[in-house]
Formats: sequence, C-alpha cells, structure tokens
Amino acid sequence: MVARIIPVETFDLVIFGGTGDLARRKILPSLFHRMVVGQMPTDARIIGAARGKMTRKAFQEFVEESLEEFIDESERKPEDVKTFVGQLDYVALDALGEGGWEELGKKLRKDVVRAFYLSVGPSLFGGIAERLKKTGLATPKSRIVVEKPLGHDLESAQKLNAQLSASFKENQIYRIDHYLGKETVQNLMALRFANALFEPLWSAQHVDHVQITVAENIGVEGRGGYYDKSGAMRDMIQNHLMQLLCLTAMEPPARFEPNAVRDEKLKVIRALDPVPAADTVRGQYRANGEDGSYLDHVENPDSTTESYVAIKTQISNWRWAGTPFYLRTGKKLRGRLSEIAIIFKDVPHSIFPEVDEKRGNALIIRLQPDEGITLRMTIKDPGPGGMRLKEVPLDMTFADALGPNAEVADAYERLIMDVIRGNQTLFMRGDEVEAAWEWTDAILAAWEKGGKKPQAYDAGGSGPEDSLALMHRDGRRWREIAS
Repeated sequence: MVARIIPVETFDLVIFGGTGDLARRKILPSLFHRMVVGQMPTDARIIGAARGKMTRKAFQEFVEESLEEFIDESERKPEDVKTFVGQLDYVALDALGEGGWEELGKKLRKDVVRAFYLSVGPSLFGGIAERLKKTGLATPKSRIVVEKPLGHDLESAQKLNAQLSASFKENQIYRIDHYLGKETVQNLMALRFANALFEPLWSAQHVDHVQITVAENIGVEGRGGYYDKSGAMRDMIQNHLMQLLCLTAMEPPARFEPNAVRDEKLKVIRALDPVPAADTVRGQYRANGEDGSYLDHVENPDSTTESYVAIKTQISNWRWAGTPFYLRTGKKLRGRLSEIAIIFKDVPHSIFPEVDEKRGNALIIRLQPDEGITLRMTIKDPGPGGMRLKEVPLDMTFADALGPNAEVADAYERLIMDVIRGNQTLFMRGDEVEAAWEWTDAILAAWEKGGKKPQAYDAGGSGPEDSLALMHRDGRRWREIAS
C-alpha cells in the first residue's frame, strides 16, 4: 500500500541552530525524505543559521555528511542528494545581536510561506522571536517552531508564551512534541473515533485502568548537565506522557481540526486530580558493572534529580471517574518501550468455575519499537481435557499489516510538513502547556517539601521497588518491559 503524497506549497525554512545535533540527526534528513517522495517542492529553500562562519558550499557538505550518517544508502540516490543540497543556503547570524539579520532578509522570498525553526536553547526563543518581528522578517504567512523544553515551570512557561505572543499570533506558533507525530499516536485517534467497536467501552464502566509507559534502556550519558536540571518529570511526564494521556482520555472532538482537538485535550488536563506524594515514585539508576550510575553520568554525587518516575493519577469527569491512570518513565531500564495499555475489567460473572485465574482483555498501542496495535483476548486452549482458557493476541504490526511498501514517515517529517501546511492539530497550544505545568508544579513542590531522595534501582531492571508496590497495593501489576 503506497500512500498518496500531497505536495505542500513552496516555502523558505530557516533553521536556527542549523549546524546543531537536532538539525543534523532529524530535521535535515526528514526534509530530504519529504523531497524524495515528492511532498517537498524542489523550489523550496532551506537556510541554515548559526553563529559559526561557514560558506554555502561548506554547509552543503555538512548536510551531505549528515545524510550519509543518518539515511540508509539504499534510500540515498546521488541525484536526489544533489537536488536536495542545491536547495540549501547558509547565513552566519548572531541570534540576539545585529549581525547577519540583514543578510538573512535578503535570502528570503516574498509571498511564500516562511517557517522559522528554533533548534536552539530555550533561552533564545523569546529573543529570536522579537528579532524576527523587529526586522520585518515575520510576515502574516510566517510560522515559528519551538522545541521543548517549553519552560521549566509554570512561571517560565507563561513568560515564554508572552514573549512568543508579543511577536506572533497563536495560530503562527508551533510547539513541537515529536510524540504527536508518531503514526501510532494518530492511529489512537482513528482507532477511537473512526470505529464503532471501542468507543462504547472507552470509559470507567468497562476500563479497569490505563498504563502509559515510556522506558529507555540508555542512561543520561552525554546530556547529564541538561538532564540533572530537568529530571524525568520535566523531561518526559510534563510533555510526552501528558500528551499520550490526553489523547487516550479526551472526549470526541466535534471536528478533526486543530482547536477542536486541542480544546478536548485541555479539558483532560484541567480535570486531573492533584496527586498526593504517596501516589508518586522517584528513582535513580545505580551502577551496573562498568556502565556507571546516574550520579556518575551527571557528575554530581549529591544530585536528587530523578531518572525514573511513576505516578498514579485520576481524571475527575463523567467518563473516567474511578479509573486510575498509571504513568511511568525511566532511564536505564530493561528495554526500550513506549506503549499505552488499556486494561479492561473482568467479566462480571465467570461461567467457568474450574478456571481460577481471571483474564481481562487489554488493548495495547505500541509506539516503539515495532509500531502497532495488539488486542489481548481469551479463548479456549485447544484439545481435550476440560475447559482451559488461554490468552492470545490479535496483533497488527504496521509493517506487516500494511505491507512492505507502506510508508511510515518519521514524526519530524510529518510535523514539519504540517507546519508548512498551517495545520496545528498535532502541536500544543499555549494554554495547554501552562495547564500541564500547573499540574506538574504541584507534584514537584510536594517532592521538594518532602525532601525524600529518589530510590535507587538497578540499571537493566524494571525500576524501583516502590514502583511495583504502587500497583500491587491496588491489586494490579505493571506490564513487563521486555529486554
């Protein structure tokens, strides 16, 4: 099955931080893929902007090297690379000073979409937005794209929103959370709202609980300085897991359009109950062999920053009252896994008295690895000897179900093209970001007041013991993180 490609209109995309790691690993390879499949016009222009002095040719060579590193040779035809690098330009620019802005203005065309991707530190967001307005580079057809972290707490998020709003309208501001660009996350909405099968069961009446897991088997090596000031709560729960929670719990929007979807997500966040400290768990991974501990990797022996968080939360509305949502994320765990698990209630009465173990149905939405959807069912185990029940999965892995030619685009590919199209459905709105921080700040404040250090857990395991107890006391258990 080959997806129908709808080209976007031509555009000028300026990547501030164009020689940085995110541009090299994600943004530029994503744009190359979109050009190859015919979605990005060959007259579109990509302008790298950074402090370093570099000629256009040197930037083109830099991008070629990035493509060689991050795109498989089978997908990298020489003629495509030549076409793509021909669309590139570069300007040396002082983000908060005067240098380079006039030159950048000369490179931008009139009457085309202008997108400004801020692949830089968040301390520069407000200043760059102000410069874009002051220099006249921000036009009515401009968009500005900002990456997380979108603030460090509610106060800083409000300040950032005010800075961006002073120079751009809300419908021009694109706050990226790359999880929302994943194919499976969007399929969650299709699964719920395009099928009659699940929506009648999607409530506290039929759902026992929901588990949302984002587990990583790597540590914080190489980014310890940033991570130790952030931690798993700010780095993952406040944004990625919050977005997954919203899409799982939201009411059907009236229409599939940006503000209708984002209105429903905001309602979920505002319905979240305050979380008592007893319903949270913090952890830090300890050394395993020669890998080193969290404290080693952040080079701070006194750090109390968490590399693991588990939370039990409740949503106080008619659909979900009484159904707990369990969130967990952590570094240096047994495996790499991102999934949403909808665990349905047991049948109200079993007609199989000889079967002691209760077996509930579960719908598992896998984001990584092997994006897909699994429905866990109970059937009779074949053969004579009485009624023996067995769990079996109805499994749809996208790569298998849609065929070898199915195109599953990288999240950044989809999101960047949505920026050009002016579609904000998969981007966070300012009030949504602030509401998420308000809920998060209360948990962070309770941790600080309690003064309890994170619980140590073994690297390569499933997390702190207290995390298991968080589920066991409710008579439930976490789904296994496979190695």
